[in-house]
Amino acid sequence: MTVQKLYAGAKLRELRTRLGLTQKVFAEKLGASLPYLNQMENNHRPVSATVVLALAQEFGLDVTVLTTGEAERMVTDMREALADPVFAAGAPPLADLRLAASNAPALARAFLDLHRAYRQSHERLASLDEVLGRDDTVLRPSPWEEVRDFFHYCDNYLDAIDRAAEHYSAPGGIRKDVVLTASETLAKAGVSLQLSDMTAIRRFDPGQRALELSARANGATQRFQLLHQVALLTQNDLLEATLDLARFQSAEARDIAKIGLANYFAGAALLPYHPFQQAALETRHDLERLADIFGASIEQVAHRLSTLQRPGAKGVPFFFVRVDQAGTITKRHSATRFQFARYGGACPLWNVHRAFETPGHFLRQLAQTPDGVRYLLLARDVSKSGGSFHAPVRRFAIGLGCEVQHAGALVYADGLDLKGKFEPIGISCRICDRQECHQRSVPPIERQLRVDPDRRGLLPYEIVG
Repeated sequence: MTVQKLYAGAKLRELRTRLGLTQKVFAEKLGASLPYLNQMENNHRPVSATVVLALAQEFGLDVTVLTTGEAERMVTDMREALADPVFAAGAPPLADLRLAASNAPALARAFLDLHRAYRQSHERLASLDEVLGRDDTVLRPSPWEEVRDFFHYCDNYLDAIDRAAEHYSAPGGIRKDVVLTASETLAKAGVSLQLSDMTAIRRFDPGQRALELSARANGATQRFQLLHQVALLTQNDLLEATLDLARFQSAEARDIAKIGLANYFAGAALLPYHPFQQAALETRHDLERLADIFGASIEQVAHRLSTLQRPGAKGVPFFFVRVDQAGTITKRHSATRFQFARYGGACPLWNVHRAFETPGHFLRQLAQTPDGVRYLLLARDVSKSGGSFHAPVRRFAIGLGCEVQHAGALVYADGLDLKGKFEPIGISCRICDRQECHQRSVPPIERQLRVDPDRRGLLPYEIVG
């Protein structure tokens, strides 16, 4: 496994500025020389173990915040964007991208926004979109993309909402009957609740103060939707304040994000942080046992595990992904070094694509990414019935993974040879450096190609650069 040095200059500067300290005073408190602190703040030197210890002892800093994956997310996103043919002249070295993500994150985000606007413009022109004849068009991210990136870059953890949900369903760390609590909340608000034989999952009539839930939905879905409505009715001020801070560019994005925030509250109330984290440790992250204990679905449990990133009480860092049968990523989040492609599908070598072939069963995979990091991956289908013979089935599969050093905390590692063979996987062909891959669809960025008309291997070209 590759060992990465800790470069956290931007976060050191942010902490020092927040404390109102000069570099000289800050260096003295950290037990470092002024030149060394200056080099660390500018990412010319990695943060030493001595400084990390001083940050924890002197300032009570949760040092895990220094290793959050925002910079790695940006590097992955920039590499993918730079694989666009418009950058045919060549991409900057990986080291330069890491410096930009660490030292100038605002500039990196602006670059990604610019490329996204270009991509949208190109796609509209290619499809002869009616935008060609409009003068009032403003190139901006789609509302869905904007919301996706909001959750992506906040680590899919929203502290204020998470704590409010935990206080609602488990005050003092003691779980209450969440359905009874939610029903009492609705009753106090003058809202009636009933199950109806309808195709819609949830329907609320604000005029009649009536909430209907589909009797066709399973229990986990009903509980989640009940809590979603509770969030909209009782946590509106908190949700709106969070939306104000996010500064979405369109009303549509704000509306979509509000649904996402209400969903976040619902998931955090159904699976309150500390009781859920304790149960996860006791069951060794057995998704089926956790689903049974909390009355949740396998997907809800897997997603929640990937959000246990509360400062000072972080859980095992997981990545979580949901894909459809076409391989399109419909949900994604990573608290690990593993990141996802912004466009296109997931690597075809992941076991998540095979989950559709074995419904109702977990698939395990020991995998290694091109950077040398090794993972334990789980996959399972989570297809959803429409509730009747003629209703369509929504087919999805989920993937959950963690770095192999955490595998001992998972029941799914039992019986696996964690020192044996790891299957090679990637993220996206355009940013994957593997030369011998039978599933490669396009050449990788930052590599030269050799084409020999008299020879054909796995690919019609050789990767030589």
